[in-house]
Amino acid sequence: MPVIAPWPVVQAPSDRDRGDTDRAMSVGTTVDHLTETYRAHYRSLLGLAALLLDDTASCEDVVQEAFIRVHSARKRVREPEKTLAYLRQTVVNLSRSALRRRIMGMRLLSKPMPDMASAEEGAYEALERDELKAALRTLQRRQREVLVLRYFADMTEAQVAETLGISIGSVKAYGSRGLAALRVAMGAPA
Repeated sequence: MPVIAPWPVVQAPSDRDRGDTDRAMSVGTTVDHLTETYRAHYRSLLGLAALLLDDTASCEDVVQEAFIRVHSARKRVREPEKTLAYLRQTVVNLSRSALRRRIMGMRLLSKPMPDMASAEEGAYEALERDELKAALRTLQRRQREVLVLRYFADMTEAQVAETLGISIGSVKAYGSRGLAALRVAMGAPA
C-alpha cells in the first residue's frame, strides 16, 4: 500500500520553472503572501477600522471580512507589494458600509410609528381590558357568548344565531340585556 503524505511535497523550482513562478506572481498575489501581510499588519488594519467605527467587535469583523474579500479576489492583485493597499482600501470600504447600515437603521428606528401608543396608554388599555374581562365573567353564559361573538369575533346577528343554534330574535335579546348588564358592571351611564 503506498504511503500518502498529509500535504503535497513541493520541490524547489528549477530555472525553467522560475519563469512560470514569476508569471504566476504577476497574475496575482499568493495565498502565503496575503496571509503573511494580513498577520503582519493586523493591528494596523484594526486601528484603521477603529478610527472609522466605534466598537471593537465591528472593527474585528471588518478586518476579517477584508481579508476574506481580498483572498477571494487575490488574482486581481497584480503586484504583490500592493496587497496591503488592497487590504486597507477594503477595510475602509467595509467600514463605510457598516456605518451606512447603522445610519439607516437609526433613521428607521428613531421615527416612532404615528399610531404607536405610549407606555401609559398601553398600561391604561390593559387595565380597561382586564376590567372588561372581569365584567364579562359576571354576565349570564348566553349573554357573554352573544356579546363575544357579535363584537369581538365581529360576526353578524345571523352568524351568531347559526353558531349558537338560536334565533336571530334571541341573539338581539341576549345582546341587548348583555350590553345593559355590562354597562352596569363597568359603571358606565345607561
